[in-house]
Amino acid sequence: MSFRTVGVIGAGAWGTALAQVCVRAGLDTLLQAREPALVEAMRETRLNEPYLPGVSLAPEMRFTADMADLSDCDLILAVPPAQHMRATLTAFAPAHRAGVPVVLCSKGVERGSLKLMTEVLAETLPDAPAAVLSGPSFAGEVSRGLPTAVTLACADAELGEALLNTLSAPGFRPYLATDIVGAEAGGALKNVLAIACGVVEGRQLGRSAHAALITRGFAEMTRLCVALGGEAETVNGLCGLGDLVLTCSSPQSRNMSLGLALGQGQTVQQALAGKRTVAEGYESAPAVRELVGRLDIDMPIATTTAALLAGETTVDAAIEALLSRPLKAERA
Repeated sequence: MSFRTVGVIGAGAWGTALAQVCVRAGLDTLLQAREPALVEAMRETRLNEPYLPGVSLAPEMRFTADMADLSDCDLILAVPPAQHMRATLTAFAPAHRAGVPVVLCSKGVERGSLKLMTEVLAETLPDAPAAVLSGPSFAGEVSRGLPTAVTLACADAELGEALLNTLSAPGFRPYLATDIVGAEAGGALKNVLAIACGVVEGRQLGRSAHAALITRGFAEMTRLCVALGGEAETVNGLCGLGDLVLTCSSPQSRNMSLGLALGQGQTVQQALAGKRTVAEGYESAPAVRELVGRLDIDMPIATTTAALLAGETTVDAAIEALLSRPLKAERA
């Protein structure tokens, strides 16, 4: 099992960075963008200034705005925002050939259906073998070839090995896992928790509070993983703990920077104003809160953050609510 030509759907920062990885891995790489003007600009300048400014795109990379051009690809990386995954895969369906694997590279829970991205894929492209790519990775660093390690989850061991070898590139090291649900659970929650960590930073509550929130947030991530049918061991790795630590520790994260603005006194509307891309945690938080209720699990940080983003509470009231919860054993 081998792959020669890869189509990357979505020319945002992460999609563009992954297209760079594919070129470095020796793949014939076609990057698809929704906006024809962006495609033309990337062809002419070898830059994606709106989403990944200052990064020179590989000369071998090709570009298109037409989903039909992806029909010859023998591997697809799907990288639209999570809330647009269903519409994107539906639009791609006429160009998809049965059996061509789709690697899902976006993180979140779909609003309304409360489904993970692999469930969305199964409904829109039922004949597409699925894999999930997730882990601690900033697009700017990945696109420049800085060392990065991620989780590549695939239930099919043979396909997983083939994808592992295909997507490994200088500076980009995937580790194989078989627990797709666990890999998705970590990615779905970490963006919401990163907003909470940003609030802690913005309110200047200190490094002790920051460390406590990451640790207790990780406990919530583990609960969600297990409740969804995943393995706790999976979120102990790059796609869970690793991704959480990175996203909660740097203002480079759109999610943490949103929380930082809220902690400094801005409203959600002010914090989001003028942003070309919306933080995934903001988009997924309502679905995560609803999913937590459906699964009947205790996730106070995630649900309180969702309430804050919905305007149902204030920063100070949210902090007070978390600190005044009943005392309990750490592992409970």
